[in-house]
Amino acid sequence: MDSVNTKPTTQCHMVAMPYPGRGHINPLMNLCKILASKNKDILITFVVTEEWLGFIGSDPKPDNIRFASIPNVIPSELVRAADITSFFEAVLTKLEAPFVQLLDRLELPVTVIIHDTMLFWVVRVGNRRNIPVASFWPMSASMFSTIQHVAGDKGDKGEAKEHVKDLPHDGKNQDISQRILEACSWVTKAQYFLCTSTYELESKTIDVLKAENSFPVYAMGPAIPYFVLGENTNNSDHNYLNWLECQPRSSVLYMSMGSFLSVSSAQMDEIATGLRDSGVRFLWVARDETHRLKEICGHMGLVVPWCDQLRVLSHSSIGGFWSHCGWSSTREGMLCGLPFLTFPIGYDQILNSKLIVEDWKIGWRVKEDVGVEKLVTRAEISGLVQKFMDLEIDEVKKIRTRASEVQQICKRAIAEEGSSETSINAFIKDLSKCHGY
Repeated sequence: MDSVNTKPTTQCHMVAMPYPGRGHINPLMNLCKILASKNKDILITFVVTEEWLGFIGSDPKPDNIRFASIPNVIPSELVRAADITSFFEAVLTKLEAPFVQLLDRLELPVTVIIHDTMLFWVVRVGNRRNIPVASFWPMSASMFSTIQHVAGDKGDKGEAKEHVKDLPHDGKNQDISQRILEACSWVTKAQYFLCTSTYELESKTIDVLKAENSFPVYAMGPAIPYFVLGENTNNSDHNYLNWLECQPRSSVLYMSMGSFLSVSSAQMDEIATGLRDSGVRFLWVARDETHRLKEICGHMGLVVPWCDQLRVLSHSSIGGFWSHCGWSSTREGMLCGLPFLTFPIGYDQILNSKLIVEDWKIGWRVKEDVGVEKLVTRAEISGLVQKFMDLEIDEVKKIRTRASEVQQICKRAIAEEGSSETSINAFIKDLSKCHGY
């Protein structure tokens, strides 16, 4: 652990507290790197469990970001999927005490705590200590607006009402759903709200959030490591990158079902067989079933347990993205200008799929009735994949053109004087103005 007692010469000390999961830690760390790059007088203490420190402690980061760890008082990341309800409850009830103890050990006064919205107890801690709190929302602004609507905090107007039907209503994980509603209700007691959305893509929703809430809302942009895109790195350690180098432009379908939620083994078999029958080149990241899926899929592509997703998505040979529609993957695919085949599994993925297909018009659904226990057959998958990767079909040309347009919107937002860059600078300026660092 980096020392929490080292007192650097700095004026602004941010403490970042992410929810302990890959899809939450990564975007908050990426935002912290952007904030740290803006001003060397900003110091960020990034708090993780000892287990997560082992996972990411050696990752490159700016000198003005340091790690601090708290004990492993929650179930291991390696087994959390086996009982997500118990894991979620532990995160909400057992992390507060060690986090408070860590705050007590910090010598430098804390200017602001940036916390994952799910960890609503951080708002309580900050308010008790008169430390401003910035609630960091790692999902779409549309999802937050919809949750506020469901919770009954706001009226029946705006985009939220339209999105309620896109939430999962299959009766599963009701305890978690209730806890999410509770967490979002605490945002009204925070001093700032940071969302990982590009303003131009969710402008109506963000405008409603700004109008209906007393806290300032900042659309911080994609919060993915776009600052490393284009860097020359050695491919020799990654066979899949060498393989991509040998494939024709836009000929490979990249597939990822995420690192957490899963589909049935029977559905995976249908996907693998349909992919084989399509004859399309593919790169499939499948964590737990790599060997079995390799045997089914044939020799038109690769099945790997892990890859550097952003590097893969930005490779010229990738022509499409079969995605579970997690928000991090959605943002990365958009920034890389790719069309999507959407296969959401649960939670916000269902709404993200709707945004991709209906609002932004940059993808097609693989499965129309999400939540219904009905297999998408190998024949359906084979036909859809073949059509999706055929660059000569007018319908395909249309979504590819639109995907390129969305990519340019994202790039303009993160460029100098773009909407995301402006929001990030405004947040730093407002901290300085309000809290005198």
